[in-house]
Amino acid sequence: MLRQTFIAALFACASVAHAETRVPQSQAEISMGFTPVVKQAAPAVVNIYAKIVRQGRANPLFTDPFFRDFFGDGFGVPQPRVQNSLGSGVILSEDGYVVSNYHVVGAATEIRVVTTDRREYSAEVVLGDRESDIAILRLTEAEDLPFLTLRDSDQVAVGELALAIGNPFGVGQTVSSGIISGLARTGTATGNARGYFIQTDAPINPGNSGGALIDVNGDLIGINTSILTRSGGSNGIGFAIPANLVAEYLDQARAGNERFISPWAGMAGQHMSADIAESLGLAVPEGVVISDLHALSPLAEAGLSVGDVITHVDGEEVNSPAEMKFRMSIAGVGGTSVLTRLKGADRQEIEVALIPAPETPASEETTLGDGTVLPGLVVARVNPSLITRLGLSLSQEGVAVLDPGALGARAGLRPGDVVNAINGTAVVRPEDVVGALTDPGRRVQMDILRGNRSVSLRFRL
Repeated sequence: MLRQTFIAALFACASVAHAETRVPQSQAEISMGFTPVVKQAAPAVVNIYAKIVRQGRANPLFTDPFFRDFFGDGFGVPQPRVQNSLGSGVILSEDGYVVSNYHVVGAATEIRVVTTDRREYSAEVVLGDRESDIAILRLTEAEDLPFLTLRDSDQVAVGELALAIGNPFGVGQTVSSGIISGLARTGTATGNARGYFIQTDAPINPGNSGGALIDVNGDLIGINTSILTRSGGSNGIGFAIPANLVAEYLDQARAGNERFISPWAGMAGQHMSADIAESLGLAVPEGVVISDLHALSPLAEAGLSVGDVITHVDGEEVNSPAEMKFRMSIAGVGGTSVLTRLKGADRQEIEVALIPAPETPASEETTLGDGTVLPGLVVARVNPSLITRLGLSLSQEGVAVLDPGALGARAGLRPGDVVNAINGTAVVRPEDVVGALTDPGRRVQMDILRGNRSVSLRFRL
């Protein structure tokens, strides 16, 4: 009797968080537990098998002419290595759009999707984003598929019941239960502090990545993406990408975007600590402090400045740069958002345009040809779009490396490097790189900026 009362109480609590939830009305319904919800939702959760082909590394000895002459040109040629990745996905539409994690399928050369009734489909990634760890796939020749309804994840509350559905360790589809443990988790699931997650204690294990986190109505709350663990197993701290962000990715995939376009704030922000709040004369630490603004930033255009504090985006609290980015991302490009600015004791609502990162100045993307010492090197002039794409600082200018090419990589160049000078001559535009590397002499010195470090690359021709 006590157990029945406890279960009924849990469902009653869920109904408070989600008004449409129906409390069990009879002994039979209580005994069935989550069975009706699982029967409804499970067919829309699929297993994903991804094949990744990686080129093996060559032993340096194999490049030595002596060994090539002795063993033949074919000896030591690195062979491709095939890696198989296992994960889960969620069908979002009857015509075959599926969401999964980028780390499951992003580098795949072949993707196979298997439904619960053992139908198999080939699939391709139509939109993927490494930073948010989201990939939208399209199944080939699929129709009339079961799919999950996306719930407004802003209405999810801590304490709600939640179910995680996926394929952990490849044992087959599995359902685990728990509650929503936390909201607005940032910087804990991916290490780059750019994510924004729902936290749950529903067990999530390897293979669950890309699977569904659903509520007691069978609606999709989020996409399971990672766990916090030291052993590799579930410790009751799992993270899911909110459904509202998934919805924006799906919309852009349907619109034909191959790359996710997020509104550009053109700002660097800092989490409000107690010390910063005290220095600003605030009674309570809240919001995000603007620490830097690009000259073309829509926030600067709207009148915000360094030192201002942003406390809300479209009426929702923001307490970290990742949370602010999330709020602007789900609003989408093309409209406006209302930011609440705290300046001193005054609060003001300011409308800000949601624009993509500008291509100003023009990138002038250039690929060096055979007449240069680094053929295949691809460089471009830094602008806000490249700053966003490569993760450069807002104040960065100059020429960035997009692809080092085979010889450039051997010389030590990496994507994202910013070339400041070649053989002592300053580099401002891509044409300067072409000119400097067309007839540089017998020695080349490239002064580059890599992150926050200055690096000099020297090589002889």
